[in-house]
Amino acid sequence: MATQKSATTQKPRGKSLPVHLVLGFVGAVMAVPLLYAVVSGFKSTDELSRNPIGLPDSWVTSNYTGILGSGAFWQLLGSSTVIAVGTTVIVVAVSALAAFSFARFAFRGREVLFTVFTMGLMFPFAVAALPLFLLLRSMGLLDNPLGVILPQAAFGLPMTIIILRGFFRQIPGELEEAATLDGCSPFGFFWRVLLPMARPALGTVSVLAVVTSWNNFFLPLLVFTDSTWWTIPIGVQQFQGQYTTETAKVFAYLVLAMVPALAFYSVAERQLVGGLTAGATKG
Repeated sequence: MATQKSATTQKPRGKSLPVHLVLGFVGAVMAVPLLYAVVSGFKSTDELSRNPIGLPDSWVTSNYTGILGSGAFWQLLGSSTVIAVGTTVIVVAVSALAAFSFARFAFRGREVLFTVFTMGLMFPFAVAALPLFLLLRSMGLLDNPLGVILPQAAFGLPMTIIILRGFFRQIPGELEEAATLDGCSPFGFFWRVLLPMARPALGTVSVLAVVTSWNNFFLPLLVFTDSTWWTIPIGVQQFQGQYTTETAKVFAYLVLAMVPALAFYSVAERQLVGGLTAGATKG
């Protein structure tokens, strides 16, 4: 009996070993470049060329402190934050209302209209660059944060609507009937009942919208000619061009540019995973 128990307990461990090895390999592939960039930022450029892999002989903290003491870096950080928050608020608010209509109302052409929204996932942004630039120029939105916020929100609608619609359809119809009998209007049900229950899904789409906006490079580059509203990705490009020969400073700037996004993702990771799995476990 003892040998049979040990054999049964060892089988799952043997099966999970390849999974753990794959996860460890993927984690190393993702973590090693980040650690290399962090350590390289504490070196001088001469030492980085002589000793690109090992630890620094003397830790040069001025690469990081010089960037943190620069007002330009904090201006870029503030611009990226304002644009990311504005984009997230608009895309989540509009997508929640649209997903509610697609999920809870039956009207003619509903599936056709929903298919039109889903086709937006296959529309590359590069194709719309020139028409979008001309449209923003005619509306006077160049060098204006709304010129980035509104297009980002528009391109974020398809994925957000798909996620929220799937979640809203899992809410039992009996709950809506009970709210209607209590005198709750459709919008009242959406605001008082549906949105509080959809917090995991709302958290998921909010995280996706913030990260997508934070990493967007091409659209801010297209819209902003004045450095007042430059975002972090543009700042990284400009810093790299300015300090081409100072490789260690470039590494330090890259690390500091990644820190806010990594910190936000680490805080919102549980919400993101919970929202992605909520639709599969609900019902």
